Amino acid sequence: LMAGGKRLRPMLVLEFCRVCGGDVAAALPAACAVEMLHTYSLIHDDLPCMDDDDLRRGKPTNHKVYGECTAVLAGDALQAEAFGTILRSELPAERRARCAEHLANAAGVDGICGGQFMDMLENPPVDEAWIADLQGRKTGSLLSAACAMGVAAAGAGEEKTELALRYGAALGAAFQIRDDMLDVLSTEAELGKPIGSDAEEGKVTFVDVLGLEGCRTAVEECTRRAEEAILPWPDHDFLLTLAHSLEER
Repeated sequence: LMAGGKRLRPMLVLEFCRVCGGDVAAALPAACAVEMLHTYSLIHDDLPCMDDDDLRRGKPTNHKVYGECTAVLAGDALQAEAFGTILRSELPAERRARCAEHLANAAGVDGICGGQFMDMLENPPVDEAWIADLQGRKTGSLLSAACAMGVAAAGAGEEKTELALRYGAALGAAFQIRDDMLDVLSTEAELGKPIGSDAEEGKVTFVDVLGLEGCRTAVEECTRRAEEAILPWPDHDFLLTLAHSLEER
């Protein structure tokens, strides 16, 4: 959990809480919960029965250091503690429930677990719609949930929740397409994780279906959609800058 990383998801919780006029300090447990769930997903994603990766954030993966059994249990514990952290927080009960609901939606069949299942299928369809659905679950769902949880922690309404979900989904799509590009263009030292592993395992990526130039165009379009979702918000400069920084990483 403390191995580093961009902390993008908890940052989104706190920023959406702030722009909704909420108490950012009170939203910290929800922000930590998102990072706990994200870290659990990475530990399990790296397992030999999943992607079988040896490196994460520039360090040996959990199962490489502590063994497969400990890695499975560490992921299980982090998922449980994520919900416990929200439910034990001092947010009003209704806000806690909304945060937990958003996180559960991102964790389950329509989110991370469903996306990972699709990612493990042999001979999947080779088309953009399939990849977009897979990555929308596996990557986009938690980014969207983080945005919506910030709104919920502030006690804001459904209209802002919908805009936050739209921003998160667009940001997640741009993030994943760019990630697929970096898997081709970058180095292991720069990314802190194995390069080219998708191709080695025969997994279809956005680069396979769109090509690098098509991916660049798609990232621009997703970033534009993220912009549109937050332009109605006051004080949206940080969220706008964040979208552009992920587009250009």
